[in-house]
Parts: sequence; structure tokens; C-alpha cells
Amino acid sequence: MNDFLSIRDLDAAGFARLIDLAGHIKGTPSAYAYALKGRSLAMLFEKPSLRTRVTFDVAMYEMGGHALYLGPSEISLGKRESAHDVAKNLEGMVDGIMIRTFAHSNCEELARHACIPVINALSDYSHPCQAMADYLTMLEAKGRIKGLKVAYLGDGNNVARSLMFAGALGGANVFVATPKGFEPDAAAVKWANEHGAKTGGHCVITNDPREAAHQADVIYTDVWASMGQEAEVAERAKKFADYQVNEKLFRHARQDAIFLHCLPAHRGSEVTDEVIDSPNSVVFQQAENRLHVQKAILYETMYNLPDRSARREAAHAAAVHG
Repeated sequence: MNDFLSIRDLDAAGFARLIDLAGHIKGTPSAYAYALKGRSLAMLFEKPSLRTRVTFDVAMYEMGGHALYLGPSEISLGKRESAHDVAKNLEGMVDGIMIRTFAHSNCEELARHACIPVINALSDYSHPCQAMADYLTMLEAKGRIKGLKVAYLGDGNNVARSLMFAGALGGANVFVATPKGFEPDAAAVKWANEHGAKTGGHCVITNDPREAAHQADVIYTDVWASMGQEAEVAERAKKFADYQVNEKLFRHARQDAIFLHCLPAHRGSEVTDEVIDSPNSVVFQQAENRLHVQKAILYETMYNLPDRSARREAAHAAAVHG
């Protein structure tokens, strides 16, 4: 991979290979202890984070590399400095860029201008690292991805889209239940069903949470109002009340269904304590798996990257020859 901006950057074989690599790294971390020795990763944060910052930082450290945190005050993309100039500065100083941002266009613009890998750690459209951790967790808990019924209840947001995309590549059947007006965009649904047709998976959008949860192998939810939507919290709480994952709703799923949440969770809103703290919940295993899938993504994008002197020579040659 050159960049990792969306699950849609992968095909089915690439998705399976990345899941397998993450599992191998998790089982034998010492085999990758020096895989990124001497490599540096710039971590650009426009949004705060617990899991993203810790897992990327630890991933680089445990593979022999170094991670550098850059907060909103250092970057301020498009205000203090353009994405083009940030990309051109960083490509001469580090070996990769991770960005957690609001606008997905920031990821795309950095990738367009930087000659080093760009990894999307979250944008308003896509959350691909999270989806990879989600499906690794499903594989560990269920022994398979193909044929699983994955029910997502809540906002048809970046997490829902990435679950749909990854499910399509893995052959899962993803049911997304949202209130009317909060469904994922039609283009995302079309992509998921077109690619799912090749793997045996499909995507269903519904406004009925019980239809989605019925005989599901996986029940998944996310916060009803994401960062940047704070003004909508009260309104969304009313519209999403029937989509709360509680014991009554969870009983529609299979007896051995697992519960997933990308965290942080607003207990008492989108999920109740009795579900998130139940034996069916694997949310902390899921959170840990961010570390392992991100190691796999970093390895795939940065292991064979030419060193900085070679990159400078290639860029100079490209400029000279137009």
C-alpha cells in the first residue's frame, strides 16, 4: 500500500492479507520488533483521542520506530498552513503521516502532495483503522468473517460506512439501522453491495432496529452525536432513543452474539451498562486490536519505503524531467 485512507483502497485479497498480518503480529510481536527501525511517523491530530494516540505511538515504539505528536495548534490545516505545504515539509523530515481530522478532504490532499504514506486515523467520511480492528475482533471471537450478520445501530456515520466497506470485502452481511434521515449515503451502500456481490456479502439499510438485531452474530453501536455535533445532542437523543442497545434489544440477536463499540461510550445513551459490561461484550479486546491492525498498516506502508535521500533524488529527478 502507498496510503491507507479508506477500506475502499483495498480489494478482498488485500483486506484478508491485512487481517492475517495483524493476527500474526499480535501473536508474534517480537518478530516485528525492528521492522520500522529508524522510521518516524508524524501524528497530526485535529481531534482529541485516547485509543488512536496511544496505539499508534506504541505501535511505532514496539516496531523500533518513533512517533511525533502534532496537535491542532502546531498544524491547523488550511489556516496556519496549507495541506500542500504541510505535506512538503513533513515528507523531508519523517517517513509517514497519520492524520485524525474532521474533513476527509484533508487526508486526500495530504496524500496527493506527500511522497510518503498517509494513514487516515479518522475523518468525517471514514474510520478505516477502526473497521480493521472490528473485523479482527470478529474473526477472533467467531472464527470467521464470511457469512456473519453484523448489525450496526445508530448514526449512518464514518464508522457505519467503514463497517459496510470492510464487510463487503470480507463477505459479511451488514445491517445498518438508523432513524429516517440518518442513513449512510447511497454511494456508500452501492459500493458495499457491488463488492459484496463478489464475496457473498451484502448490505441492508433499515429504520427498524429489531430487524437489524434479529439473529445477528454481532451487535455494534457508536455515539449518537460525534465530535463537532455537540449542538445536536438533545435532538439526536430523542430521535435515536429506540436504537439504544439494551438487554431487551440484545435478546433479538443470537445467544452467543458479541457486542462491539468503537468507544468512547456514552453509557445510558446508545448502550446500557448491562450490555457493555456483559460477557458478550468484547469492547476492550476490540480497542486493543487497534494496536495490532495499525502495526500491520504501518508495516505495509512503511517497511519497504525508500530512505529520505533516495526520496529526495527521485523527487528532484521528477522535477527536472517534468
